Amino acid sequence: MIQDTDNLLDSEFDDELDGNIAGNDSQELWEHYRFVAEKGQSLLRVDKFLVSHIDKTSRNRIQQAAEAGCIIVNGKPVKSNYRVKPFDTISLVMDRPKYELEIIPEDIPLDIVYEDNDLLVVNKPAGLVVHPGHGNYSGTLVNALAYHFKDMPDYDVNDPRLGLVHRIDKDTSGLLVVAKTPDAKTHLGKQFFNKTTHRQYVAVVWGRFEEEEGTVEGNIGRSLKDRLQMAVFPDGDYGKHAVTHYKVLENFNHCAIVQCQLETGRTHQIRVHMKHIGHPLFNDARYGGDKVLRGVATSKYMQFIQNCFKICPRQALHAKTLGFVHPTTGEQMYFNSEIPEDMTLLMEKWREYYRNI
Repeated sequence: MIQDTDNLLDSEFDDELDGNIAGNDSQELWEHYRFVAEKGQSLLRVDKFLVSHIDKTSRNRIQQAAEAGCIIVNGKPVKSNYRVKPFDTISLVMDRPKYELEIIPEDIPLDIVYEDNDLLVVNKPAGLVVHPGHGNYSGTLVNALAYHFKDMPDYDVNDPRLGLVHRIDKDTSGLLVVAKTPDAKTHLGKQFFNKTTHRQYVAVVWGRFEEEEGTVEGNIGRSLKDRLQMAVFPDGDYGKHAVTHYKVLENFNHCAIVQCQLETGRTHQIRVHMKHIGHPLFNDARYGGDKVLRGVATSKYMQFIQNCFKICPRQALHAKTLGFVHPTTGEQMYFNSEIPEDMTLLMEKWREYYRNI
């Protein structure tokens, strides 16, 4: 028996994800299929069970999904040799919502940093939603990729075995890797799962730091007070383990420029962890950074801050570097992107202000 899962998908937050992939221990996974074993179901390996119930898939792909933690039985991930019993509830979850509409190719400019037969690395501008979802069914990075690959017969933008391996928030800029083959996505997905990728972000945050570097650890889960936000919780109570390492690049009087390195990839991880230690991202409306959080509220200072908000009208966060092992050649790949103009101008404005006080 197949249950319709469309109403179970939480696609409202699709454009607000930070580094979540199928197969990692991320916060956001969506149910694409759900089956309930019949009363007379004989004991059968779950990989064989799913191959017989899902069209256009293979046992190898199901086994890879199980290895990545995407096969859930009665609420818990299982291996491919799990034997299905009567009345078991079996779900297949993926790293993106179930697309409600066909993805239409759209001629949206892409800043392609690197491309070969296996993968593509793109520098996403701030403001571009990654996946179609609630309220954003066109004009996304996936629509742009569909257009870019329109003459590539083996690339189906609706195939979850292809495409983006991880994601960043709509208003965060920076580097993303896209898999052009199923094997590439599996290989890259394992690297994210095993935390062997290298991802560094640059952010402008409120408040001056006393220390030069540090680490933030704290479970991240959906806020119990505001479902549009994530929050930090005590270990073991709620949410999932998250670790962010940071280093102060420049310290000003009321804000700082920091480099953040992700050890895990949770929804809004840097934004939530920085707020947790008292340093919300500058102009991050969702986490309170769009208010004047430091400094004396003189008219001159307030005007300066408003000018800064206008210069960088989004959270000041950029995914600057990305490193991984090439899925075919085994070569260590490393990419670096320039900090975009809005954040560059914001940083320079704070430097000038700091020099003149």
